[in-house]
Amino acid sequence: MSTSDALLVDRAGAVTTLTINRPEAHNALNTEVLAALRAAVLEAEADPAVRAVVVTGAGKKAFCAGADLKELAGMGPDRAHEKMRSGQRALRDIERAAVPVIAAVNGVALGGGFELVLASTFSVLSTRASLGLPESGLGLIPGYGGTQRLPRAVGSPTAAYLMLTGTRLDADRAHRLGLTPVPPVEPEDLAATAKALAEKIAAQGPLAVRSILTALEAGRDAPLDAGLQHETALAALAVSGAESDEGVGAFLERRPAVFAAPTNAPEEST
Repeated sequence: MSTSDALLVDRAGAVTTLTINRPEAHNALNTEVLAALRAAVLEAEADPAVRAVVVTGAGKKAFCAGADLKELAGMGPDRAHEKMRSGQRALRDIERAAVPVIAAVNGVALGGGFELVLASTFSVLSTRASLGLPESGLGLIPGYGGTQRLPRAVGSPTAAYLMLTGTRLDADRAHRLGLTPVPPVEPEDLAATAKALAEKIAAQGPLAVRSILTALEAGRDAPLDAGLQHETALAALAVSGAESDEGVGAFLERRPAVFAAPTNAPEEST
């Protein structure tokens, strides 16, 4: 099904695949795409039957070449501020979603496209992938979270070098820097690899997956002790819940676990 011509939505079992569908514009992020991406991820998050989301780009050349520069041209400061904050909010909602979002990067991921990768739970890169934040060469700076997320991912010196020079990373270099936990795959294997990972996550305890994502989000910028407090509350709920009864019981009985869809998201108790 499709909620927008610019974003194709396909549901197969517990996995939803979102395809940015603007190949003529190298899948650039305009207002329509950003709004559709945000809405689709929030919809997936609210659906207990959806346990993982894959985001990719249409065609063979581009995952997403960045913000749509035609849309940005001629903006005054007030309108530009509104546009940047809107894009930041969309990617922030994707980043903190309680459903994992896997970026399947099939080509160039530049500017806002790289920022979308950084906001995803993790990424899988084709050997054709190329990532970078080239905004400084256009007299711009990353505006959808790149100046904040990239240093957290690779350290400030490397992030400064990449942003100040506009240097692109190929898939191997991105993997070595820790930007993706998965070794690059051949282009023809990308979709299957991303789907297999999504399905592997979908087979885990759904409340456990959501609790892990909640704990990661809570600890992202928090002091260690505060993060541990969140973890304790969520872990206690997991230990005492029906989902762990099934998971531990299946392990002891040497059979595959069969997890039911959660009826609601985990809530912390302190």
